Amino acid sequence: MTKLKPELFQAASKAPGTVWRPDDTEPTVPACPDTVYREDILAAIEQTIKSLDKELRSLSLDVHSHPEIGYEEHRTHDVLTAFMESHGFNVTRHYALPTAWLSEFSNGSGGRTIGINSEMDALKGIGHACGHNLIAISGIAVACAIKAVFEKFSISGRIQLLGTPAEEGGLGKLKLLDAGCYKDMAACIMCHPAPGPKGSLSLTSCLAMDKVEVEYFGHTAHAALSPWEGINALDAAVLAYNNISALRQQLKPTHRVHGVFEGRDWAPNIIPDYAKYICYVRAPTVAERQETMNRVVPCFHAAALASGCEVKVTFTGASADIRQNKVLGDEVAHIVRSKYGDIDYEWGIKGASTDFGDVTYGFPARSASQLRNPTVAGGGNHTPEFADAAATEVAHYACLDASKALAAVGVRVIIDDHFYRRVKKSFDDDVASRDFAA
Repeated sequence: MTKLKPELFQAASKAPGTVWRPDDTEPTVPACPDTVYREDILAAIEQTIKSLDKELRSLSLDVHSHPEIGYEEHRTHDVLTAFMESHGFNVTRHYALPTAWLSEFSNGSGGRTIGINSEMDALKGIGHACGHNLIAISGIAVACAIKAVFEKFSISGRIQLLGTPAEEGGLGKLKLLDAGCYKDMAACIMCHPAPGPKGSLSLTSCLAMDKVEVEYFGHTAHAALSPWEGINALDAAVLAYNNISALRQQLKPTHRVHGVFEGRDWAPNIIPDYAKYICYVRAPTVAERQETMNRVVPCFHAAALASGCEVKVTFTGASADIRQNKVLGDEVAHIVRSKYGDIDYEWGIKGASTDFGDVTYGFPARSASQLRNPTVAGGGNHTPEFADAAATEVAHYACLDASKALAAVGVRVIIDDHFYRRVKKSFDDDVASRDFAA
């Protein structure tokens, strides 16, 4: 048996539940399913979130009942920042973007910074059908719980909770990244609601996405009197759509291409001289997304050639897949399985996309999806039924369980140097393994 160095034995003895393994240089978390790192800290997290339960529920329902789309979250911005100020955080309103915000809390001197995200935008026409009211309060619950732990255990460190606008197509986090808003964070954590098996939390990734707008320009004519004088832009858009449909048969089942048409002054008796095809291309990684995009773009040009239209292809934004940090994920999974339920790797937002992916490409990060949102058949994300589910108590308490686990992981990032070195190594190993080929 390996003999412990006295100073290391003392360090291990300070963390209830830690064990020593012969091949370790520092204490590690045991595999025992009913033991987690620093049970005393997790208990404080649970107590804090329990004490905030009614406030968080009220806040969630308030945001849910006043949905605002991306970059228009003005009321939501004010409500959330007022809440954070009332709980002892230093708040910077309109941080880098008009509806973004930053809440900070520091304790002691030095220490790492844990980052957290609170999304808040809704979907046009169907409100909080992706549950961002829950993401908003989850970030707040995590931040408040970590703050309480800092104060109770005299821990030195810093919390940065970002209010991130316009996740639904507006790529708000990319703009915050470009503005340097994530630069001080040692790691970043958040959660996202999704339907799935009751009592579980998902740790899936998501799809990388590219957004493209394709405009076709033709010539108007009387659709019955002299159609031969026209050049039909709608025909071009329909041909592009059908080209994509034919291509889809040869795409991998994990890839997605989909879109809609938009027109201008269309009438059934006029040959349309303008049509727009808005198209999203998704794939499991950035490299695979580019491979599929290279096959999709010729479909647009072929449609223009066949119809006689002019074409303009504009790339309007892209987001990366989530590079889930394995060490952070394993710790989340251990806590959830020990205390709150089970872990799933198939549901969650696996087939969707989010601007959080680009955050995970820059430094260690982890997103989790709570899977207790009660929905009817056909009522997954981006449906009116999911908006209804996001206001239920079941979804609320699933969100709080996820928040407890994330808060515990966030504290460990700050206080456990050995754990954080493993987090960093996992990130560095992932960077080395990535395929960036176009």
